Amino acid sequence: MFSRRMATPLAGAARRALSTEFPKIKAPPMVFIKGEEMTRYAMQLILDKWVEPFLDTSNWEYYDLSCKSRDDTEDQVLQDAVDAGARIGSVFKEPTITPTEVQKQAMGLKKPWGSPNGAMRRGWNGITISRDTIHIEGVELGFKEPVLFERHAVGGEYGAGWKTVGRGELITRFYPEGKPEWEAEIVDARQLVDDHNVAVVYHNPYDNVVDLSHHFFSRCLKGRVTPYVVTKKTVFKWQEGFWQTMKDVFDEHYKDQFQEAGLLDDCGGELQHLISDAATMQIIRWRKGAFGMAAHNYDGDMLTDEVAQVHRSPGFITSNLIGKADDGSLIKEFEASHGTVADLWNDHLQGKETS
Repeated sequence: MFSRRMATPLAGAARRALSTEFPKIKAPPMVFIKGEEMTRYAMQLILDKWVEPFLDTSNWEYYDLSCKSRDDTEDQVLQDAVDAGARIGSVFKEPTITPTEVQKQAMGLKKPWGSPNGAMRRGWNGITISRDTIHIEGVELGFKEPVLFERHAVGGEYGAGWKTVGRGELITRFYPEGKPEWEAEIVDARQLVDDHNVAVVYHNPYDNVVDLSHHFFSRCLKGRVTPYVVTKKTVFKWQEGFWQTMKDVFDEHYKDQFQEAGLLDDCGGELQHLISDAATMQIIRWRKGAFGMAAHNYDGDMLTDEVAQVHRSPGFITSNLIGKADDGSLIKEFEASHGTVADLWNDHLQGKETS
């Protein structure tokens, strides 16, 4: 039996032998986005030990989205990364930091720069963020069988405009494109009677829900899992369109195939809708897995965090952004579902053992 002490140099020797015996494989073009803290450190180890010795990565384009780099370039590096992703269509992204006001002060930044993820999802016409459980043979995790999840990649609270206001009247108007201002429609009007209010405006773009539907249902069919659509449409009436679009796509293109596969046997032979409250409970109850869910942006964010915890760790779910270029081709970004692992990074900086 080899000890860890003996195995490490032997493994290193094996890597060196392999890297010199065989020519490097030419990697296709890809955008590599560097992040921060522990995941940046860990990925550099992987690049140095397991990627660069075996792959020719000269076709890769690298962009540093650390807070310092974004600050130094006035965020031009983020725009350059978004443009490159749209051009190449294949992206690997390390976790990044969206700095708070406290982090802005600690890092000496000019401003608390906004979320790079939001800019990418908008810039790549984000359709969905696919987050699925990862299963490893011989390792017992939370779900026995795969759980697939589609989180609508745009809209909702993440792109909200807001302002702190006092007493008065708040009116939200919509001005239809190509029509005179006098044809503006009042979306909402209300009296604010409190001295301290926060007015928030956001919208949910639904043009790409058809694309999301096809992506979701085709994956569920291939993975042999039962699909569910999650909204809070009983209270948030504006979410009805999300459910109805997905149901229309399902009934026209997928229903017969799911019935033939027996994937609707436990839900009356129909596509089922779940209220988001119920979805939070079913994720805990359905430990067998073999189900898929599709939800709005915010609900999908929260529910996939719950899936990750039931499945033991955010490290055991994927996070893949699917967007669409102007020519109709897909843009795919692969990232970690977790963050920069700041606690381990702080331990590392203090010289503590982290693995």
